[in-house]
Amino acid sequence: MSLEQFRRLRDFIYEKTGIYFPDSKLYFMERRLHQRMEALDIYDLNMYYSMLRYENNGGELQAFIELLTVNETYFFREFNQLKCFAEEVLPEIVRRERGPLTFWSAGCSTGEEAYTLAIILSEMLGPENLARCKIVATDIDNKVLAFARKGCYGDRSTRHLPAPYLERYFEKGGFELRVKDELRSLVEFRRMNLIDPDEMRDIRDVDVIFCRNVLIYFDDQSRRQVALDFYQSIKAGGYVFLGHSESMSRITSIFQLCRFQNAIIYQKQPAR
Repeated sequence: MSLEQFRRLRDFIYEKTGIYFPDSKLYFMERRLHQRMEALDIYDLNMYYSMLRYENNGGELQAFIELLTVNETYFFREFNQLKCFAEEVLPEIVRRERGPLTFWSAGCSTGEEAYTLAIILSEMLGPENLARCKIVATDIDNKVLAFARKGCYGDRSTRHLPAPYLERYFEKGGFELRVKDELRSLVEFRRMNLIDPDEMRDIRDVDVIFCRNVLIYFDDQSRRQVALDFYQSIKAGGYVFLGHSESMSRITSIFQLCRFQNAIIYQKQPAR
């Protein structure tokens, strides 16, 4: 694949998803491109590009995007942030809000983050407050969403789970652990493209957004668009958690930086 061909394909993927691949990713994309073309018995790059661009149902574009996205995660990842959520942010929100509580795992991958949030809510809240909680978990990749809905995980994903949580929230499923139904019922998985404003408008009145290690795959313009859409989705006083190496301040100034004991996160201006 020539640099010109890579850039044409790269720009098309960016247009559709907001995910940007710099020139240094040429060989990464080329390997996955060859893998997909061989599976379809196509040996002409222009023919495959035309299929991606003009296929009516978008199925092949979705398949190629799923090959390009990286999905490495595990339960209780970036523990200090989760401690901040559990011990500092969540009690404040429960005291302040009287109605339904919504938590959004944006870019949820195979579901470990969403189920981690469900465990935290179950541990920290009594039955009355837990009953008003909902977790919405979204991703652009249908395959990882199907995996997440099954809720079956191996040792690599569950290695940081305390033994009492394994006993309370998981059951044996062959060589894997399966999330129990009562925990799964807290989470709704949806396919969503974060740079599609129409899809983003479907989620409103969110109390906390977790979008960790997702925006690093976007360019500055797409990051800003996503941040603006998050601002519309979240309640006044709501919080956004990014990855520990990410900074909302470098994207936009519309969120306030908040320094808690266990983490630095971002808040939409509270109502006065």
